[in-house]
Amino acid sequence: MQPLTRRAALRACAAAGLATSWPATLHAAPLRLQSWPLATPRPTGIHDVAPAPDGGVWYTAQRSGHLGWFDPATGRSELIALGAGSAPHGVIQGPDKAAWITDGGQGAIVRVGWPDREVRRFPLPEGTPYANLNTCAFDGDGDLWFTGQSGVVGKLARKSGHVSVKPSPRGRGPYGICATPAGEVWWCSLAGSFIARIDRKTGESTVVEPPTKDQGARRVWSDSRGHIWVSEWMSGNLSVHDPAKNAWRSWKLPGASPRTYAVYVDERDQVWVSDFGGNAVLRFDPATEKFEPTVFPREAANVRQILGRPGEVWLPESGTEHISVIRTAA
Repeated sequence: MQPLTRRAALRACAAAGLATSWPATLHAAPLRLQSWPLATPRPTGIHDVAPAPDGGVWYTAQRSGHLGWFDPATGRSELIALGAGSAPHGVIQGPDKAAWITDGGQGAIVRVGWPDREVRRFPLPEGTPYANLNTCAFDGDGDLWFTGQSGVVGKLARKSGHVSVKPSPRGRGPYGICATPAGEVWWCSLAGSFIARIDRKTGESTVVEPPTKDQGARRVWSDSRGHIWVSEWMSGNLSVHDPAKNAWRSWKLPGASPRTYAVYVDERDQVWVSDFGGNAVLRFDPATEKFEPTVFPREAANVRQILGRPGEVWLPESGTEHISVIRTAA
């Protein structure tokens, strides 16, 4: 009889719902933090990160108006200018291996081709009020969805380049956004304290209320089963929603006054969150329901987003102008 793989165990557990025990995890490798100061001529205001296809790491330089590229092999940074008035927030790698950026300063989605570094802008529709663009995610059809904290949710149809926006339910607050393995798109509202699912045909959003009131849902991320993990800024909780069962679970981060900002689920379905209150990043194992913190050696690291690739979890220290990685591979 063949041994049960972790992926098979995850699929088997999904049918049982969140009320039952989680699958046994693989033995967790010791966490190893490595950090570099950004070798740039001026402060960048590093905000979000995304692994690049060449082994480097992109980051948004919100203060200086650039897309940064960091080379872990040499510690070198390169800055690519995005345009006059640029203030980029989110960055992800697209299906085309390019960097896709939400640029609040320019009121546009910006694509930076890779490795040619060609910059192309997709402005919001004429007449759109200031959107305060936040983050973006590609759906299963290859279209890009994005949030704007001023109260919009939008779509860029990648084949045509057409950009459309809709008012978000309950106004201001749209923040984090993610896609599930099935290609569905979810987002959360920091000001509204809810999560929402997008109807990809109509662009309309259906609100889903978390069990904790006024929790300040800041970022969302899907695991391999389509469960939506939520970082709750105001409550200090990490929560998870199972759309199939309409079920929720929540865990309070350790420490006196946790402030849960970023959330990311890695290739092993381990959940990573940043805590401004504890100046730490924590790995959460759903099987054991335990947090494993890594405290930063610098004060006020302020990690606003987490993203990674197999064996690596990348962390932008917006408070210290450092970029860090936790290596999880044995």
